[in-house]
Amino acid sequence: MDTIIKIPEPLKPRVVLWADAGYSDMCDIDEAQSIPDLERVLCRVLQVELRGPPGEVLLALYLQTVQFCRRSDFSREQTSVLLSVMKRVHQLNTGTSLNNVEQCWAYCTELLLCHSVRRPPFSVDLLKSHQVTRILEHVNNTYIRNYTLYKYLCTPQVRLDLALSYGGTADPLPAEDPPSPDREKELGETEAVGSPQAPQNQETPQTPRPVEAAPGSRAALRQVVQQTLSEELQRVSAQLDQSLRESSEQLNSRLSQASSQGRAPPQA
Repeated sequence: MDTIIKIPEPLKPRVVLWADAGYSDMCDIDEAQSIPDLERVLCRVLQVELRGPPGEVLLALYLQTVQFCRRSDFSREQTSVLLSVMKRVHQLNTGTSLNNVEQCWAYCTELLLCHSVRRPPFSVDLLKSHQVTRILEHVNNTYIRNYTLYKYLCTPQVRLDLALSYGGTADPLPAEDPPSPDREKELGETEAVGSPQAPQNQETPQTPRPVEAAPGSRAALRQVVQQTLSEELQRVSAQLDQSLRESSEQLNSRLSQASSQGRAPPQA
């Protein structure tokens, strides 16, 4: 199946109260006090499949979110909203293999804005300004700083498959199997009995020998093409690694500047 890498379209923020964790689900989350019980409830409510590192990382993200809400004395409504916000930001991050950290941050701030201003039916005043500030700091310190790790673990890997066809070259003739010793003996006896011996002075007409393709020409061509492609892929891989390294350094510098100034990173 062909996979086309596309840049995700900007998502439209909306109110997500009770969208993923309903009122009864939040009651079960509040009743779960131990970590194993809370993990079991979160897997059921948010449909997390523990079949490998992606599911375990996502469950740890939701667990940190619930613990943060408990430390901040958030209500059930506020906790439900924050769980849905983290789920949607993570889906936007893992929806593409391209770098969209600024788009994820902008989408997170817009979702929180929809729950901090009273403007029905587009937004509700469920979160206070100081709560929004604490949430942004939490998202910045826990998710945005580990943005590359979440993308690497939870984004499907992109593989490049090449199919080469060479035009203007003839396929080499299939090699014939050498005759067996018994077959050679039968052929020799048949020629000795059935065919008269030609006179020594009589000249036998010579038939032109067919022109055969140079052996190994196609293999040599294939080797040259494969070597050229290998060198080109190595060069492209080195450029991609350098680009990812520069993007990571830019992101770390922005986060360091934002932390030193005591505010969240600017929107894209």
